[in-house]
Amino acid sequence: ITVVLRTLKDVQKAIKGLVLLIPELEEVGSALFSNRVPSAWSKVAYPSLKPLASWVEDFRSRLAFLQKWIDEGPPHSYWISGFYFTQSFLSGTLQNFARARQLPIDELVYDFEMLHSSMTKENVEAKPETGCYVYGLFMDGARWLEAPEATREAPKGTVGESLPKVL
Repeated sequence: ITVVLRTLKDVQKAIKGLVLLIPELEEVGSALFSNRVPSAWSKVAYPSLKPLASWVEDFRSRLAFLQKWIDEGPPHSYWISGFYFTQSFLSGTLQNFARARQLPIDELVYDFEMLHSSMTKENVEAKPETGCYVYGLFMDGARWLEAPEATREAPKGTVGESLPKVL
């Protein structure tokens, strides 16, 4: 956040002639003009191929998700694609399970259950007894069918089919 705010302020100052327009600021200004994420931001942010407008919206959503977690405590369901390093979150979930049952973590495996699409992040009232609910998963080239609870080939021209919540 610091780099984004600093470079935006500096570009404004450079446009007004208050500071020297160095190559980094020129690149930031050029990227903003052409709807690209500036390389100064990409170096300190999560990997993304999104154009600037989508990247900013995604960045704001990530910050809001994390801020709500800080303010209100752990959520009942987690936006898995909002994490920078999802592997660490999943490993932490496995560790919590292992500690609660005093089991060696290297003997555990993940088990997933697709939930009905009527169960959304907004209507989850409690955490599951074990594990966690996650949302924000997508499939390319396939789609999830609730009946018969299976994957099928995606219709032509469809990219990034959403999956239902997962336990």
